[in-house]
Formats: sequence, C-alpha cells, structure tokens
Amino acid sequence: MKPVIVVREYARITTERVESSLYQAQVSATAFDWLCNLQAGFSKAGASLLQVENRRWLKLDSHVGVLQTPCGTVIEVLPKITEDVSETAASDSRKLLIKMLKTALDLPVRTADKADIELFKHPLLEWVMKEFVNALDHLIKRGLRFDYQRIEEEQRFLRGQLNINKQLRQPPGGEHIFNIRHALFLPDRPENRLLKTALMRVCKLTQQPITWRLAHELAGILAEVPASKNIQEDFRQWRNDRLMAHYQPSRPWCELVLGQQMPLVMQGSTTGISLLFPMEKLFETFVEKTLHKCIPPPYRLKSQAASKSLCEHDKGQMFQLRPDLLVMQGNSICAVLDTKWKLINGANKSDKYGLSQSDFYQLFAYGHKYLQAGKGQMMLIYPKTAAFTKPLPVFDYGNDLRLWVVPFDLDAEELVLPLGWASWQQLDSANEENIHNV
Repeated sequence: MKPVIVVREYARITTERVESSLYQAQVSATAFDWLCNLQAGFSKAGASLLQVENRRWLKLDSHVGVLQTPCGTVIEVLPKITEDVSETAASDSRKLLIKMLKTALDLPVRTADKADIELFKHPLLEWVMKEFVNALDHLIKRGLRFDYQRIEEEQRFLRGQLNINKQLRQPPGGEHIFNIRHALFLPDRPENRLLKTALMRVCKLTQQPITWRLAHELAGILAEVPASKNIQEDFRQWRNDRLMAHYQPSRPWCELVLGQQMPLVMQGSTTGISLLFPMEKLFETFVEKTLHKCIPPPYRLKSQAASKSLCEHDKGQMFQLRPDLLVMQGNSICAVLDTKWKLINGANKSDKYGLSQSDFYQLFAYGHKYLQAGKGQMMLIYPKTAAFTKPLPVFDYGNDLRLWVVPFDLDAEELVLPLGWASWQQLDSANEENIHNV
C-alpha cells in the first residue's frame, strides 16, 4: 500500500520527524528531492508550485489535488476552508473540492454520486479513476462503436477486391499470392483507443479493490482495441455526432485520466499521474458557473473581458485589464465582479479584515475603465467562512464608485448579497450613461 499524506494548501513539508497534520507532514528524502526538482521545472515555465524555505522545509502553494512521487508517496493537497484540522475537516474539504471540480469542469453527474462523495475518504485520484471506470462500464453496456478499416495485404486466398496493379507486378513464382483490398468492421477508432489507454493506466494505478476488479473486467472486453499512439491527435478526431452521443459522458473522465483537461497536469515518467488545480482559477470558474444559473434575465455574465487597458503608450494600449466577471444588461455594464480565493476575517477591522491593498488598486482601475465615468458598483468575492459570513460595509472610492466585499457560500452555492439588496436590480442598472461596448 502506497503511503498517502493529506495536507492543505500552503502546508509545510519536511524530511524531519514532525507530528503529521493538515499544516505539516514528513516525507522521504527521495520524495523531498523530487518535489524540489519539480519546482525547478515549474519556475522555468513561469509557474509556482511550492517555495523552498531552506534545505529542510518546503512550503506548498495554492494548488490543490494529488501529487504522486516516483518512490510511490501520494500527497493529497486539499483546499483550506477552515482552521479546523480534524479528520472531519479534511473530509469536508475533499467533498468541497470534488463538488467544485464537477461544476467547474462540467463533469457528468450521476444520481448516486452524492452518497458516494459523502462516504469517500480516498485521495482525489482514486475518485477520478472510480468515476472513469463506472462511466466506461455504462458505455460498454450500451455498446461500443465499430468502424470499417481498409486493409491492403497479401493472402493465399481471394477476399474483397483484387489489387490489379500490384498483382501484375508480382514476381515470378508468386502468382499464387493475391494482393487484395478489403474492409474489416473493427473497434479500432480514436475514441476506443483513448478509452483503452486510460483504462490500462487505471489498472496499473488504482489501489481500491472494487475499481481494480471492474477495470480488469473492462480491460478483457477491450482486449482487441489497440492503445492510442498519439493521444492529442485522437482527441482531435473524437466525433460528437448523434451516433456517438452515448460516448460523451465518458470523455471528461477520460481527459482527466490522460491529463488533457487540467489547468495544470503532470504525468510522472516512472509512476502514475499527478493532478493539480490552481485554487484561484478553480474558485473563479466555480463562482462563474454558479452565477450563470442564478442571475435572472435580462442580466447576463461576461467573463474575462479584455477590452480596456490601464493606459495608452505610443499609440498603443499597455497593461491590459481583465476583470473576472461583468454583469451586463444588453450593452450596459451593471457591475464589475472579481473573485479572490483567500480567507478573510469580517470582524478584524484593525487589520483591514485581511484584505490586500493591491486588490483595491486593481478594482479601482477596473471601475474607472469599465464603468462609464468611473461611477457604479463593484464586488470583490471571497469564500464564506465562519469568520466571514456577511458582506462588509461598503467601500466608497468617491464620485459614486463603490466596492462591496461579499462572501460566496460554497455549500449553498450562492452569493451573499449586501443587506437591503432584494435582487440584482439593486446594481443601479438603470444608468443609461453606462452603455458602451465591452
């Protein structure tokens, strides 16, 4: 059984003997060195996975998911949503992460999933593999799609069509060999090759008996299907027509196992796969998907607007401004929304609630560039916690430009609006001067 270490984002990892908790953990020297080399590779690519505090300690960044080292150590990094360090808190964090992934990545949801998640205590990677084999099992029960493959070969018998040109060039003594063309109805098609490749990876990695048994049963059924030789090309050839509709629920899981869908994915060269998600991006996407469902017409959301820049220089734009979300009514911008994955304290005014001054400068620039005449409403959205349950009093930039700091309830999947706001109509959307192109 491979050792599994469960920690939170920003946890510290060392090779020294320490008491294991969600905030710190001990790993082997080989796993420690592998993490250091991994960070070196990420730094060259302009990303950050962890910080090397000294030769004995590493501090994780805000990425969550699963890391699997070549020595077999599995490190599960969970989101930090509370200061509680109990086993129940770890289970709650895991359930929240799974729910956010399902929403953000549009993963297919089955009716039995909710109960499974509540009992799920295994690392995230095991959950992904379990869901993949269940989706593949459902697909195979509905039937694999076969396709005709054109075959050109030499045989001692005549089958299909005789290749006259090749047959005329047959050397002396080979007149009894036929050059033939024919078609075989085979399961060798891009979709099946990808599913077979992902299934073989699950067979090697899973440590759960139920997943292992089902995966090997399915591997026997897919024995005639070859593995994919070019994963990215086969994904490009994956068909989405009506005849392939029953394949669609299995594709997201296949992409996860094969490392094609993650914002940040690494495939180990000696062991299995490691799945990592930037928590800031995951929270932003989760909020966006949720608000799309609850904002009533005529309002709509626009994500990642990029039409404005901070300044002009030499007849060009410089320092592009990209707010996370805009609330629109037609061409009118009703509000600017930005998400931040950070725990703040709504009662600690003396420490500015834990807010960042740079975030307020950023929102100030958004308001002056995206809201007409620098007037209107803006929101800074943080996750709801026990220390931050209701919106803070409004922050007034002057000249009718206001910023609300509001919590987003991850359990109820709703935005906690300021007191007195009956609906989104409170965004002062009647301001006709706000009409301009985004």
